[in-house]
Amino acid sequence: MNNLEILKALNLEIFTRDELTEIFKGVEKDLNILIYAKKEFNYSQMEQIRLGLESNVDVSIYAKPDYNEYQMTQIRIGLEKDLDISIYAKPEYTWFQMKEIRLGLEKNLDVSVYAKLEIESLQMKEIRLDLEEKLNNNFSDEKTIKKDFDISHFSEYNFNIFQMNEIKSGFEKNLDVLIYAKPEFDGNQMREIKLGLESNLDVSVYAKPEFSYRKMAVIREGLEKELEVSIYAKPEMDLEIMNFIKEKLIPLRNKRKLNIRKSAENFKELSNEEQLTKIREGLK
Repeated sequence: MNNLEILKALNLEIFTRDELTEIFKGVEKDLNILIYAKKEFNYSQMEQIRLGLESNVDVSIYAKPDYNEYQMTQIRIGLEKDLDISIYAKPEYTWFQMKEIRLGLEKNLDVSVYAKLEIESLQMKEIRLDLEEKLNNNFSDEKTIKKDFDISHFSEYNFNIFQMNEIKSGFEKNLDVLIYAKPEFDGNQMREIKLGLESNLDVSVYAKPEFSYRKMAVIREGLEKELEVSIYAKPEMDLEIMNFIKEKLIPLRNKRKLNIRKSAENFKELSNEEQLTKIREGLK
């Protein structure tokens, strides 16, 4: 049965104008329109199947309603470039994920490092770019080797893009990122720990998940000023109180020899407003 006979047999009234356009384009190029002239495909899906037929690739791999047109595009491009599309031709992958895996395959990268459903596309991109950089370097620089070697090892933790950026930034500055490259720290917390490492501070004082990143910042700033941060480096202490002790009480203690540690202990049972009131009254 040729395409003209197929057209006569088809109920063309069920198709939209855009879908009919794709069908007629296939007829003009003598393609097997039976593969995609189906109501289960929208015109964009039909287009990707038609383009695959024109390229003589095995469209049966993706000519399925399970794939949207964007996923079909990534699979078609991979087939046209003779890539092992079986790695990513899975409906469960978003087309963004498919694209990152395809780009990695095009560069002959070991995509198994990040071709995992649980890794979001932005994280995939970070790992792919890092692997590309590793491939492009001649490994003559020890620092480059360290940076490129380790970054992909964190893919298993499913860090988001913000966490990955802080880890990568730490590698680039030759910091001990193992201190903060942990799922329990969010990107902002990682950044505070990284800043402390850059200043050669004892980050162990605040590199703890129970400190919010704002509390970490107050402790880090105190360490930078060589203050006795142990007075206020307490997870249960309110942020405003911590900041007040850092900015007001500790400097004042150095002048008046105040027993801030004892005062801070006494404020534990009071509300935030009561704490500040008591402190201000004491200063007066």
